[in-house]
Amino acid sequence: MKNVMVEISRFVIIFLMTVYVLLGFTALRKKNKKKQKRLYRLQRILIFGNQFICNFMLYLNVGNHKVMLFYLAQAGFLVAYFILYPLLYPKISRAILNHMMMLFSIGFVMLARLSYDSAWRQFGMAFVAMGGSLVVPVVIRKMKILMKLQFIYLLSGVGLLAYVYLYGVVVYGAKNWISVGGVLIQPSEFVKILFVFFAAASLSKVKSFLGVVMVSGAAAVHVMILVLEKDLGASLILFITYVIMLYIATGKSFYLFGGLGAGSVASVFAYQLFPHVKVRVSAWLNPWGTIENSGYQVAQSLFAIGTGGWFGMGIGKGLPTSIPVGKSDFIFAAISEEFGGIFALWLMLLYITCFVLFITIALRCKEIFYKLAALGLSIMFIVQVLLCIGGVTKFIPSTGVTLPLVSYGGSSVFATVIVFSILQGIYIMNQSEEGKIERRKRKNKGIRQKENIPAVRDVEE
Repeated sequence: MKNVMVEISRFVIIFLMTVYVLLGFTALRKKNKKKQKRLYRLQRILIFGNQFICNFMLYLNVGNHKVMLFYLAQAGFLVAYFILYPLLYPKISRAILNHMMMLFSIGFVMLARLSYDSAWRQFGMAFVAMGGSLVVPVVIRKMKILMKLQFIYLLSGVGLLAYVYLYGVVVYGAKNWISVGGVLIQPSEFVKILFVFFAAASLSKVKSFLGVVMVSGAAAVHVMILVLEKDLGASLILFITYVIMLYIATGKSFYLFGGLGAGSVASVFAYQLFPHVKVRVSAWLNPWGTIENSGYQVAQSLFAIGTGGWFGMGIGKGLPTSIPVGKSDFIFAAISEEFGGIFALWLMLLYITCFVLFITIALRCKEIFYKLAALGLSIMFIVQVLLCIGGVTKFIPSTGVTLPLVSYGGSSVFATVIVFSILQGIYIMNQSEEGKIERRKRKNKGIRQKENIPAVRDVEE
């Protein structure tokens, strides 16, 4: 009977995820606010349904009552923030909130499957991060001084990276962690946000080529320190993000192609100078030839994805614990094995939906600083997703980055929640500005009707 339920649950979970993502794309196309809200309510129902089925099947396979206790904690977490966030900020993007919670729920389930203790720690970190993030939207809206603090962002970011380089802890070959009270923290996750704000504040004011050179030099300092720390993923994310932000800010394709060319040359030099880069490239080119050492991680990832097929093995039926770093960098392979390739594809589309929403927020900004900041955070988010999934699927060499809100990691969770909250704040600000414009139009229209003043177009005619 249990095996029958596992088989049925595989298709039900895929069906729920399919409907959820399709509703997300449908809502993007709707102009009617009431219809949008109806679709978002349906999405929330699907989130709870998917979460219940996944946890129930996990309980059947594990047979541990603690799993259901963890499920109740997750459900309470979702209910609390689905109520609290709209209560504090009525104008928030329901779509972004839904997607954030869906990603959290997928991560909680997969981590509970891999390591029950890690799942509880992730839950605790997510709870604290979400609680702290409640103040971020109001800070973004009220503190206009944020666009004038470029030197604070620069000194804070470079200072943190320099401290890590001097006193950091080496984990998996990269010196990008610090220990605070016995807890490991990865400062580069937060430096990425400071970097985007620095670039946005600086590029929104730059007027000359010399100014571009100076800002680019400061950006290069961030990237070089990360390269020296062997944090290849973070350095690549910052580099790509800055090049695109520079191109958008100036509108000159020279900077885009010049940056890409310089990045290509730098990657060749990095391959020649740093042994760890050669190891990752060789593991990418031929993981089977180095399966006993450097290629083992990639090979196990590909085995897991292939074993899962399109429909997955079912929760509790695969061997995701055999994947090295399966809780963090390679969690996408674990998801593919147990939930299937179709579910994994929908997960990628869910990230793309988030990216589309973020870019839409950036395009609607009137102030160039907020436009560039929203754009930079959007690029940073999607590049991290692509690097993580690309490394897991052997599309590119592994860069050691996490899958946002799904992978295990306190620093990653905190930083990603802050990113989502900043974008929510910018979205609310856009809504308020558009509301003011609309009210002004209605007021002017009312005055014309009251005084019987013809519209401008009528006068011209």
